[in-house]
Amino acid sequence: MIYTVECSFADPISEAEWNDFYSLEKLPALISVRGFHTSQRFKALREGCPVYLALHTIDHHDVLLSDEYRRKGGGNFARWQQHITDWHRNLYETSATAPAVRSGEYLLLSARGPDPLVAMGLSPSILHAVALEKFPEWRWMAVLSDPVDIDGIALPEGLHLYAPMTAQLRSGSEPAIVSAS
Repeated sequence: MIYTVECSFADPISEAEWNDFYSLEKLPALISVRGFHTSQRFKALREGCPVYLALHTIDHHDVLLSDEYRRKGGGNFARWQQHITDWHRNLYETSATAPAVRSGEYLLLSARGPDPLVAMGLSPSILHAVALEKFPEWRWMAVLSDPVDIDGIALPEGLHLYAPMTAQLRSGSEPAIVSAS
């Protein structure tokens, strides 16, 4: 399953410090939670979506309800909460793990179907929202790995482009295959 956290941050004065906290403290804490397998952060390169995206591969929804998750990662934003805006969390069922997007590569997400990604010559993974906000209910995700002029790409509405902010962190265990139903 892929757990997504999306948000923007409204205080430019403390934004760099918040990003350091999230990337250097929160992600390593999350990947140590039993049931978390991958974690990576991204920044949107265009407007029309929250600025920040975190993608995590987890075993199942119960991981997010565990005491260990609450202690190590969930809900420890008190210092930053007043500046976090446009915050969304979803849990998606998919046959894939979250892709490791390297420097020079880009993540593309579509809530309007796979066609824009297929038209770019990509093979998108399908994500179905099964818990938390459940919106958008369906998403398609692909990695753009060919070196291209990103500024020159005209993206259709509903297609969002992200650059990795961190390398993908991985736990030592493989994800369990658990149905959300």
